[in-house]
Amino acid sequence: MAILTLIITGSSFKQTYDLAGSIKRGKDLYVTNCQNCHSEDGTGQAGMYPPLAGADFMKSPVKDLITVMLKGQSGEVTVNGVKYNDDMQAYDYLTDDQVADVLNFAKNTWGNKSTVIILPEQVKQARQ
Repeated sequence: MAILTLIITGSSFKQTYDLAGSIKRGKDLYVTNCQNCHSEDGTGQAGMYPPLAGADFMKSPVKDLITVMLKGQSGEVTVNGVKYNDDMQAYDYLTDDQVADVLNFAKNTWGNKSTVIILPEQVKQARQ
């Protein structure tokens, strides 16, 4: 009986990911690292940098979004039916937490709403 009590009690302390905190931290990171190209409101720059606001690209698989953040993007990419062909630098110098935070921000802002939370562990795995 004591073991069952420990299991039940222990599982009640299971931590959940703080998505709201991640989004808040991600906003600050976005302003510092992404806003110059993708603009304050996420609309990008016509003909140069694609929008993140309402962007179909933001619905890409999590692994793909993480890879773009870590390795950058070069070559043509189509976002909302419009082709862009400007390079995006790699942000591999950001920590796993920071990459997760900025992606959670972008996936949940400007009309984007995601039911998928990007976790730092996923970023760590993608780095390997």
